[in-house]
Amino acid sequence: MSMDSDTSRRSFMRICLSAVALVTATPRVLAEPRGVHRYQRARLRDMRNRPILASGLTVGETYVFHYPHVSTPCFLIDLGKSVETDMRLRTEDGETYRWPGGIGPNRSIVAFSAICAHRMSHPAREVSFINYRHRPVVFSDSEQRRVERSQVIYCCSEKSVYDPLRGARVLAGPARQPLAAILLEHGEDGTLSAVGTCGGELFERFFREFGARLELEYRTPDIRRLVDGSTTVMPLAEFSQNQVACTAPS
Repeated sequence: MSMDSDTSRRSFMRICLSAVALVTATPRVLAEPRGVHRYQRARLRDMRNRPILASGLTVGETYVFHYPHVSTPCFLIDLGKSVETDMRLRTEDGETYRWPGGIGPNRSIVAFSAICAHRMSHPAREVSFINYRHRPVVFSDSEQRRVERSQVIYCCSEKSVYDPLRGARVLAGPARQPLAAILLEHGEDGTLSAVGTCGGELFERFFREFGARLELEYRTPDIRRLVDGSTTVMPLAEFSQNQVACTAPS
């Protein structure tokens, strides 16, 4: 074997070892699909600290829980029908990602960040301007055409409308990206856990703009603290005193 060949082989081995070291030190670099952000696993529990079961969710009900931070609200919904998988979406920054679809026995359970992608309207204790509409509502799409649809997430602040059947993509209004999806896992015992997010997160902007109020509402200065172990789920009607419905059912 020539000296040049031996040198090339040693160089190749160094590159391979460096790559292994990189993956070992930072496994998320190559392990996670684009747009996926993994956080600590949090078991979904009810207000009595009992595990939430997929079979126990009411179809069409809007539930609220907090994840991945203690002050970032999310929607949990059983849409009542199998939800399309492998949906390709794009964030406002142009990053593409794939939404994995629903989970549960019928693949009908989905979860999304409840922070609107436009001006970050979100459920608060006193009022919620954003909610899920299981029954048909009427709205105007981007071309000002009249649309009648059921099963949408509607934000009354600026009339942004999202499609939870297809990864919360934007159907109408000024929002420029889908709602960030919350990644769920369905256990063999029927329980549900949150394990990460998928898509464009708005959490840091949310903390900057609403930090002072969030500290008061959640009674903690550490509003960025990550949820650890479990998170409480409750109907939106019990979490927010008032739900603003800016459009009547059709």
